[in-house]
Formats: sequence, C-alpha cells, structure tokens
Amino acid sequence: MSSDQLTVTVTDGFVPVIDLSFRDSTEGRTLIAESIGNALESSGFFIIVGHGVSSELVGRMFTATNAFFKLPQEEKDLVASRPGVSGYRRAGGTLARSLDQETPPDLCETFAAHVTGELSDEERTQLGDEWASWTHKNIWPKSPTDFQDAWQEYMAAMGDLAADLMRLFALALGLNENFFDDKFDHHGSSVAVNYYPPQVEPPLPGQLRRGPHTDFGSLTILYQEDDRGGLQVLQGKDNWRDVSAIPGSFVVNIGDLMALWTGGRWVSTMHRVTNPQRGDTSSRLTIPFFYLPNHDASIEPLRPFRDSPAVERFDTVTVSEWVSRKVQKIFS
Repeated sequence: MSSDQLTVTVTDGFVPVIDLSFRDSTEGRTLIAESIGNALESSGFFIIVGHGVSSELVGRMFTATNAFFKLPQEEKDLVASRPGVSGYRRAGGTLARSLDQETPPDLCETFAAHVTGELSDEERTQLGDEWASWTHKNIWPKSPTDFQDAWQEYMAAMGDLAADLMRLFALALGLNENFFDDKFDHHGSSVAVNYYPPQVEPPLPGQLRRGPHTDFGSLTILYQEDDRGGLQVLQGKDNWRDVSAIPGSFVVNIGDLMALWTGGRWVSTMHRVTNPQRGDTSSRLTIPFFYLPNHDASIEPLRPFRDSPAVERFDTVTVSEWVSRKVQKIFS
C-alpha cells in the first residue's frame, strides 16, 4: 500500500480526518501513526472514520440513552449519583472550574458509568480515594429496558478501540507499539454522557452548555450527533474553531495526562460546547468515552521528551491524584 492510498483529509485546516481502515497492515499503521502524531502536536484533536465500531451498536447506545434523558424527572432521579454510586446528575458541574475559572454552572445533565463499576465492593476500595469516581458502583435505570446492555457493550467496544489508539500513539512517539499496554491493564475508564436540554430561557452571562476545559486523562473518544453542532476547539489564544459532526465518525482528543507523558510535545487543548442560537429549542446528546490509565500509574515525561523546554511545567503525579483533584474542583 502506498502513502497516497491512506485517507488523511483536513476539514478545516486544524482538525484532520483520519481513516483507520488501513490499520491492519504494518505500513498502514505507520502512516496512520504519523498522521496522528502530526494532529496531536498541532490541535490535539482528530476525527476518525473506518474505526470498525458497529453503527448498529452506536445507534442502540444513542437511542437508549436519549430515551432515558427524556423520562420524567422523578424517574431519572431514581438512579441519581450519590456517595459511592455513579449514575444520573441533574447538573453536570462547572467544567471551567477544573482550570480555576469561575463561570455559572454548565447547562447540561449527565449520566456516567465506569468499567470498574461492576467490580465487587472490596475490589473497588482498592482503586483510590473518595473523589476518584472509578471507585463508585454503577447504578442502572430500569427504563429503557436495553439501557444497561447497550452501555456495557459500548464501553467494551470503546475500550478495545482506545487500546489500539494507544498502540498507534506509541508508534507515533517512536516507542514500542505495546509500550502503554501495562499502564491500562486495570484502567478506570468511563462513559459520561452529556445531555443538553432545550434552552427555553436565556443563559446567564458566561454560561455555556459546557464551559472551556481540557480533558484529564489519556484520550477521549466522542460521538456527537451528525446534525447538531456546538463543539469548539481553541486555536491560539482566542480563535474558537468548530469541529464538524461527520456521519459515522468519532472525535478523538488527548487529555492532560497524555500531554504530560509527552513533555508537552502533544497538546491537551481547551474546548467547549456553545449554546444554540436564540430560538433554537432543540436538545443535544454527546457520548464521550474517557480512557484513563490505571489509577496507580505514575505519570511523568517519557525519557525521549525529558529534555523538552516544556518539561519544567509538569510534575510527576499518579492518575488518581490528578483526576481526583480535577473532579473535586468541578463539583465543589
């Protein structure tokens, strides 16, 4: 396969679209890894097609989740998050606080579940402190009846895709393809869906569906509705760029821990979700999967990047310490 057979297009000059359907060959993986590395040095974001995740599974996940959020409030509250339990939240917190920025609360509801949420109580107590949400038990709604099955299948599919993306990341960094495998062999990843209800009243000044923030972990895989916009990525100091919703695609971006691992060579980029135009009372649903390393993994710049001028900005930290610190700020 020659390099011109690999589909790497650019939709807006900032966020490329990368076709993963060539990743079964050595040459294909090399070319894809190179394209990923270029994207993560510039915007920290790229869009993937040819990823192999079943459209039928994505459709079931979206349909069941959207139906849940349309239930009466009292039914959703039956599976509300509480100490030690992950589930539904009427308010998704204030993401800008994770960067010590004060804004009004984000205009969204959330539902979260973790791959570790089905472990025994004893196993979960070994996974970190009280602010680390991967220590929580999952709680599932009874309606829609296929909600739990769809979510668990989706989390498994996203875990497989994320693991292979990390292998491509390793290739892009000039490392052994399996370098990151043992950093994720008991990962605490999650799906944390954002439901943006219709805005029937004007937002407060500075209030958005999701305020400006960076993600916390290694990578995020996001499904967004094809006919709904709102996701924006910051280019430079003040240029917010729309990220296209391409049918059948996922948006991938790295988080703070991946930027730390690369000593700042790859960027964890600020992004936000804007409000609809006044008079648009449609809702919106996005489904992010957050791929987190093992809770006790120590994160520090990898040896090839320790001489980077940016390294002095990073402290060695465990995954549990970093994520717990961020979550506490959001919901404090």
